[in-house]
Amino acid sequence: MRIKAKMVQRHPFHLVDPSPWPLVAAFGGLSLTFGGVLFMHNYEGGGELLCLGVLTILYVMFTWWRDIIREALFEGQHTVAVQQGLRMGMILFIVSEVMFFFAFFWAFFTSSISPVFNIGGVWPPTDIVAISPWGLPFLNTILLLSSGASVTWAHHAIVGGFKKEAMQGLGITLAFAIAFTAMQGFEYSAAPFGMSDIVYGSVFYMATGFHGFHVIIGTIFLAICTFRLSLYHFSRQHH
Repeated sequence: MRIKAKMVQRHPFHLVDPSPWPLVAAFGGLSLTFGGVLFMHNYEGGGELLCLGVLTILYVMFTWWRDIIREALFEGQHTVAVQQGLRMGMILFIVSEVMFFFAFFWAFFTSSISPVFNIGGVWPPTDIVAISPWGLPFLNTILLLSSGASVTWAHHAIVGGFKKEAMQGLGITLAFAIAFTAMQGFEYSAAPFGMSDIVYGSVFYMATGFHGFHVIIGTIFLAICTFRLSLYHFSRQHH
């Protein structure tokens, strides 16, 4: 009886089982960043290490998601307290992302408002042909705003219990996200400058590249959510 009493959980929190995924994810992140630096500096093996890091991260994403879905859906481990903790974690993650991109905006405004002499004292720098904001960037902005509206529609449909409308909203959002990534890839291929073209190219590709990377990750997230919604994994209260 004493042994059984000790096994009874008397709190609403989820004590996770030992998992290899944090360690594997750390290895993938190291391979991704280290390989990316080697690749950009044309070192031998940099591309292979970069690909290994990407594949490792993707593998960890799907296996870790699998475990979390299993714990939430089949084991009932995601209590109200756990859900509140997950929401707080997402809020803190978004705040950290805002700070991350704030650094790139800081670099842009520092370089553009007070351009230094070695780039000609002007912005855009001398010999740089800037991309017009009213071309593909404007179209991509429309796609982003439209995707925000469609995913909000999908969320309200889930809360209201309208699965068909939620599936339509998520499908439209995925289409917008894929179109955005394709447009950005085309924009990169047609850009008249590269990442090594002084500070303008560095800031442009770092800021827009990381933003595009976030869009790709978000597309994968939404694809998983769409698949789970089709399997009735979501409810009005738990989604």
